[in-house]
Amino acid sequence: MCGRGCWSASYNPATLRVYPLTESSSSAAAVLSLIADDMREVDAVIARRLASGVPLVGEVSRYIISSGGKRLRPALLLLVCGALGYGGEQRFNLAAVVEFIHTATLLHDDVVDESTLRRGRATANENFGNPASVLVGDFLYSRAFQMMLDAHDMRIMEILADATNVIAEGEVMQLMNMHDPELDEPAYVQVIRSKTAKLFEASARLGAVLAKATPQLEQACADYGQALGTAFQVIDDVLDYAGEASEMGKNLGDDLREGKVTLPLIAAMRRGTEDQRALIRRAIETGALEELDHIVAIVRETGALEVALQAAAAEAERAMSAANQLPLNHHAQALVQLAASLLQRRY
Repeated sequence: MCGRGCWSASYNPATLRVYPLTESSSSAAAVLSLIADDMREVDAVIARRLASGVPLVGEVSRYIISSGGKRLRPALLLLVCGALGYGGEQRFNLAAVVEFIHTATLLHDDVVDESTLRRGRATANENFGNPASVLVGDFLYSRAFQMMLDAHDMRIMEILADATNVIAEGEVMQLMNMHDPELDEPAYVQVIRSKTAKLFEASARLGAVLAKATPQLEQACADYGQALGTAFQVIDDVLDYAGEASEMGKNLGDDLREGKVTLPLIAAMRRGTEDQRALIRRAIETGALEELDHIVAIVRETGALEVALQAAAAEAERAMSAANQLPLNHHAQALVQLAASLLQRRY
């Protein structure tokens, strides 16, 4: 992608340096096995810092944090630290911080979106109610900011404060764009860059800051995180029209029900017939799912899924190019392969 809403050239894996980590190195699971011990340390920090004198706070927090998420953001921070040679304890603390921030956004998102299913089970708001979800989300935000102070580094505070603010702006932009069939690619990209990719970007940048990397390496890490987060969100939007509910752990068609205009719909309206465009427009405006099967068929028939996947591939390529600027080692190579693995993501 170049600038806002301009997708770059096609993904060409032949241009990337790759050497194997394991026999199944193309999978994200194999990549993440490299930091399995580190992630256990992060889990210990999370468990310890969830402690609260209010039982409901701990109950709701543990419910959503233990629900099987991929933990990509803390993993990204740990991989960058490994690639740049930082082995200090702060990597565990800040990895927990970014997971707390992410979890807080999920709690608030599910309330705003009126979601009932996440990661294959009832959302926290479905289980505990909207007030508890919002307030525990606030607790996780504030606990994350308490933990940031442990680093005694204003640069780290600046990165995380900025990221949290941009994420909130992205949420508001998305809310303003709901049920708007006129939304175009640049506006779509602006939302996902803010709402999703910003925390990926911050996680990667934090690893570079901890390692006291040069400004050039820090920027390469930030670019990697932004591109990875953008690709992740585009594929997530594709799966709402191409995935299986049993694998994804959420209800298919949720985006349409909420009036979210994502890249598959934008591409389908651009490539479809007048009747097809009219049908999609009505569904976006009303959030009605009666024609969901028909809309899914249109998205597939028009090649909209391929358009979106190509956009994700372009971002994955940008991420891999950025990772290739890091010192050549297994952690840097894992970053390359993590980006490549997104293109095989099914949930």
